[in-house]
Amino acid sequence: MNQRVPTVKRRVYDSSGRRAQAAANRQRILVVARQRFLAEGYAATTISDIAAAAGVSLDTVYKTFGNKARLVKALFDAAVAGEQPMESPERAAAVSREEQDPRARLRAFGAFVTEVMPRAAPVLLLVRAAADTDPELVSVWEEMNAERLDSMSRHAHLLQADGHLRAGLSVEEARDVLWAYCSPEWYDLLVQRRGWSVERFGVWVGEAYIAALL
Repeated sequence: MNQRVPTVKRRVYDSSGRRAQAAANRQRILVVARQRFLAEGYAATTISDIAAAAGVSLDTVYKTFGNKARLVKALFDAAVAGEQPMESPERAAAVSREEQDPRARLRAFGAFVTEVMPRAAPVLLLVRAAADTDPELVSVWEEMNAERLDSMSRHAHLLQADGHLRAGLSVEEARDVLWAYCSPEWYDLLVQRRGWSVERFGVWVGEAYIAALL
């Protein structure tokens, strides 16, 4: 007589809770790290300090970001991306992609600078200063600048493809102009040192682009 073998139901593992916890830990680490780095400086801030303040283990910080230099790079990416889901190099290039009027396009980019620079410029300036004495940060500084330059190259190619660049101006020169005017150095000089409002700075960037490129 055949006996029926009972069916054993396999438990389906739901990893959504673990992913949510990991995402929450990551965000908390980024918030604490930004506060500590900008208040105390790069060299004086340790991963142990950040882990303790964020309420996570030291191992969690290292597994999530790799090392202190890569944690700063993650801060920069988060600053540029803001609340948008796309990665930072794509974020800037998407700002004016749909705008056909070149003046409106460049003014829109100036508005984007207004949005991003208060978040990104302090991190860029932190890394620039610390890279002089920390070899690990040299490659991060170069990577940040390369990403910014790549985004500006996309804007320059769009302007050229649509016939908007003034006669005699190459794509490479246009890229460099776009890159220079949205640099943290200009933001530091005009907003942080001369007291311009962020809105005034964004308008100035857009009008400077129009005058230099079209």
